[in-house]
Amino acid sequence: MNIHVTVNGNAQEKEVDPRLLLVHFLRDDLGLTGTKIGCDTSQCGACVVKMDGKTVKSCTCLAVQADGSEITTIEGVAQNGELDPVQEAFWEKHGLQCGYCTAGMIITAMELIEKNPDPSEEQVREGLKGNICRCTGYQNIVRAVLAAAEAKRS
Repeated sequence: MNIHVTVNGNAQEKEVDPRLLLVHFLRDDLGLTGTKIGCDTSQCGACVVKMDGKTVKSCTCLAVQADGSEITTIEGVAQNGELDPVQEAFWEKHGLQCGYCTAGMIITAMELIEKNPDPSEEQVREGLKGNICRCTGYQNIVRAVLAAAEAKRS
């Protein structure tokens, strides 16, 4: 099937197998490897991208379902060489260890902050519960999200 998508602001037209998962389309067809494959069962959140303004787990979405959509991956978050405040906060607050989950965490955190610009620690933990980090105790990730929310409010 032929699909048309806009990924990180770039229009793409590709022929894809109807069974191709969006995560494989992004990684294999477009070379956007920031989106990770962590579980293939929608449990870990490493594959989270933004599609038409909402986060989706790209390991459970077919590429053909994205036809006509606008998708943002971690590669499209920084603008003009400037990190987004969420990316900056993850860097400054050490909200990453190996980095495998980081892209999905950042995309999820961005949506969380868009919906709630002043979240509590409890609300951040609740908002990130669909994302698993196997390296940390989440404290620095939560600190990073809270710092990003504060930076975006300033």
